[in-house]
Amino acid sequence: MKKLLALAVVAAGVLFVVKRNKDAKAEADLWREATAPTGKPLGAVSTNGSAPAKTSDAANN
Repeated sequence: MKKLLALAVVAAGVLFVVKRNKDAKAEADLWREATAPTGKPLGAVSTNGSAPAKTSDAANN
């Protein structure tokens, strides 16, 4: 009986780890999709949220 209980505990632990890894991969894929550059020009707005690069005429100020 103890062996069966130990086997059930090990199986539950394995299933927990597999589910956790699957959920982590799904969340990482969601973030990757949500933060991926679209390739569409947005004018002066940077696609990654940072400030746009300064142009050469801005260096003359």
